[in-house]
This record gives sequence, C-alpha cells and structure tokens, in this order.
Amino acid sequence: MTHDHDLVLRPTRAQTEQALNPPTGRNGGDLVVETLAGLGATTVFGLPGQHALGMFDALRRSALRYVGLRVENNAGFAADAYGRVTGEAAPLLLSTGPGALTALPALQEARAASAPVVAISSQVPTAGLGGGRHGYLHELPDQAASFRGVVKSVHQVRTQSQIPSALAEAWRSALTAPHGPVWVEIPQDVLLAPTPLPVVTGVDAHPEDLVPRVELTAVAADLLSRADRPAVIAGGGVVRADASGKLRELAERLDAPVVTTFGGKGAFPWDHPLSLQSWLEDRHTTDFLEDADVLLVVGSGLGELSSNYHTFKPRGRVVQIEADLGKLESNHPALGIHADARLALQALLETVEERTDPTAPERVRTVLEKVRARIASQDLSLEQRLLASIRAALPTDSPSFWDMTILAYWAWSAFDAGRPNTMHSGQGAGGLGYGFPAALGAAAADPTRPVLAVSGDGGALYSLAELATAQQYGLPVTWLIVDDGGYGILREYMTDAFGEPTATELTRPDFVALAESFGVPGVRTTPETLESDLTKALATPGPSVVVLPALLRMFAPTHLG
Repeated sequence: MTHDHDLVLRPTRAQTEQALNPPTGRNGGDLVVETLAGLGATTVFGLPGQHALGMFDALRRSALRYVGLRVENNAGFAADAYGRVTGEAAPLLLSTGPGALTALPALQEARAASAPVVAISSQVPTAGLGGGRHGYLHELPDQAASFRGVVKSVHQVRTQSQIPSALAEAWRSALTAPHGPVWVEIPQDVLLAPTPLPVVTGVDAHPEDLVPRVELTAVAADLLSRADRPAVIAGGGVVRADASGKLRELAERLDAPVVTTFGGKGAFPWDHPLSLQSWLEDRHTTDFLEDADVLLVVGSGLGELSSNYHTFKPRGRVVQIEADLGKLESNHPALGIHADARLALQALLETVEERTDPTAPERVRTVLEKVRARIASQDLSLEQRLLASIRAALPTDSPSFWDMTILAYWAWSAFDAGRPNTMHSGQGAGGLGYGFPAALGAAAADPTRPVLAVSGDGGALYSLAELATAQQYGLPVTWLIVDDGGYGILREYMTDAFGEPTATELTRPDFVALAESFGVPGVRTTPETLESDLTKALATPGPSVVVLPALLRMFAPTHLG
C-alpha cells in the first residue's frame, strides 16, 4: 500500500542535468528572484540600498518587472494596492535599517486592510547579527523586532538554502485568509555570495482554505431564516474574498437590507432596493442596524468607523463571519464564525431558507430619505457636487485611491464605488500619503485602464517625489489634489475642540507648475469645470495632475444620538 506521503518526486534526466550544471554568475539574490518568479510573481516594487544590491543585481537576469519608487513607504503603498486589486502577493524589495523602517507605515496599512505584501529586506552581514555594536552601516540590534508587531509573520534567513523555503512560507502566509503583509530578512553576505545551488524551479505555496465549521453555519442559517428583521453589514472581507455575488444572492434570498463599511465599498450594488449604502456615520443607519433582530456581519471587525465610533449597540443576535481570528467577537458578542467570507456565504446559501419581506425596500428608502434630508439641511452642496463630478468622470471599471482628506471622508459614506474592489483608501491605519503611490501600484497591475488618486494638499506633499515614478513608467494615473491650504480635516477637528486650529496651515508649491517640471501635464480646475477636466485627464495616456482649490466641510457628526 502506497501513501501520498511515501511518494517521491523524481526529476527527469533533463531536470537533473540542468540542476547539476546551473548557470554561472548567480548569487543569493538570484535565488530570491527565481523563487519569486516560481511563486507566480511578475512585478516587484522597491528601492535599492547598499545591503540589498545582490537582489537588485539579480533582477537583471530575471523576467520580473521592477517598478522603483522614490520613497520606501510609497513603494509599500504601491505594493499594497497591487495586492488589493489583483488578489496576488506583491513583492516589496527593501534595504536595511532606514530603508526598511521607512516602509513601516505602509506595512501597517497593508496589515489593517489585509493586503498581501511580501516585504523582503536585506540585513547587515551575518557576522554583525545579534549585538547591534559591530558598527555596520544601517545596523539595528534586532531589525525584525521593529516589524513583528506590524506584519502578519516574520521570516529570517541565514543561509542560501533557506531562501526558497522561507519565501514560499512567507508567500503562503500573505495569501492565507486573512491576507496581510509579511516580512523576510536576508543578510547582505548571503545575497552577495556566489551560489552553487541549482536554479529554483519547483516552488509550491498554495494558501490554505479557511473553511467554516458546519455546525456554526447551520445555526446561523436557522437564525437568519427565522428572523423578522434581518440586516447585513458587509466589510472589506467580502471584497477580498471576491464574494460580492454570493452576498447579493443571500441578501435577496432573505430580503435583508445591506450596509457596506468604508473598507467594503462596492461589496453590494449601491442602488439596489436593499442597499443602505455606506452611511455608517449616521444615527438613522445606526438605529436601523440596532433594531435588527438578527444582524449578519461579514468580513468586518466592527471597529471604530464601522460602529459609528463605538456607539453602535445591537439589540438583536449578531452573527459574525471573520477571517481574522483576533477580530472575532472583539467588539460585540456574536455567533462567531472563523472563516473566509466566500466559503461561509456559500455555506449559508446552501442551508438558509428563503424568506419574503415586502416592507424591506420601503424601510431602506425611509432611512436613506432621512439621511438625505439631514445632509441637505447643512448646506453642503459643494461637497456633494464634487463627488458627483468625480463619479461622472471616472470610468465604471477604473479604480480610485483616496488619501486621508475631507473629500475621502465624504466618499466613504457618499461615493458609489460602482463595482467591487475599485475604491480603496488609507483608512485601515489612517496614515497620510496613501492615495497617489497606491494608484501607481494599481496602474502597474493593469495599465490598460486609467486610475484616479485623490489627495489633499497636505497628503500630496508626502508623495510629490512619485511624480517622477509616474512619468518614468508612463503610468496612467490622474492625481486630483484638493488644495485648501493645510490639513483640512485636522483644522476642523481642532476648531471644533479648541475654538481655533494650530499647526494646520501649510505653505505649498504651485502643484501645476511642479507637475509640469516632471513632464507631467497639470491643470487648475474649478468645481464647475472639474468633471470635464477630470474626464479629459483620465482619457489622456500617462500621468496627469488636476488641482482643485477648494475649502470643504464635513457633514455634522451624528454618532452622539
């Protein structure tokens, strides 16, 4: 009797001959790029540095496409976006010490948003490891310690033979639900030393499926089938699992209204009769969800933004489907189902009984009318007109990437993403500078469709260097910069809290002239011409900048009751 674990993979004669006679001139860096190619990577992002040169030299001998950004954090944002829009792991090549540490905010965002990034950093030579007193440039006492609290997993390499397996393990970790960034560290001498090892060809790193337990989905299906007022909160896990179709089928079978979180934009059709859209920072929406006797939460941890700043207090039974074990029941008691959203929704579809509620669409319309009336009472037509102009100019299948700016805060609630996995923002960790470099990563993934980036002038100052990247690679990104002369949202927060703002006003450049100095066309627009200027910019090949001088306001908070 032969068991699977007894099988031995025997190489062919040609494979043996190739393994015994590897090409000359290879080093440890070649093992890195060969393994990445074997895992399915086609594009890598990064920035070279002294200790990492072995990896970058190996790119010359590889078919991998390299997209080099000007700041490591921006390279991390680009890799994050590439991972989000493709669902594939995005390699990020970094150097030691300052180069590695500069990418930390981007990796924090990738972790919060469950974006699969495989960050590969160099390290000082092996002789300098362990003490932090050897005097090597970029040396840290324990470099990996700076990343353990940020990334999903850490993988340290000390010999060349460890490289393929460590990268495969990291790859599998990044792509196993919940997706996330991982960290691989390889010393400089390991990367530079000539390698006697054969070319890496056989690499297998298939992620493990996170399957729901059948007894839990059976109970959840029974609760939903017998509910009088079921409702659904759809989070980013639905988008990442490519489960929006299954979500729609389940909602229609149950006649259950659906609200999407800011990270789950596009998970449910915006104008569907059961769509409560994304008005989570609204007491009318919060009241409606609290009144549900069974609330299905899919792919969301019900964190600060998704819970209307932790004021949401469900009165009914909560069923939570979540791939991140640490988020399961972390904010509200629930029937917790640790599973990939797609697999769990499929299990519910196979067991739930159809229910009919002809009042559901009317109850949804009532909530949305109350929301519209509240916004209309605040004289915020400019902000709404700008979002409408952006929606009209942006092709339906084009992705958009939003920085932490007032217009993005509006878009979380009020913007129709159009389709799943097309609207992304830096709201996972909330750092500035996400929009433009992330859009570059998405454009690198698919240069056949234009990409929109939206920033305020404060966030734009984090990313100006990447105009050079956009021009160098001819990436089709239109960058809308809303120039209000400072950190607009912080200006509002401080004025509300203290009566006047401090440290929020900024001297900034002439963004149009600056863009043109990089060879990137720029235009100054107005609210009246925004739609036409954006439409033209998005239709023009290559990068472009559209600058909108405008002072925007947020709608009044409604989480206070």
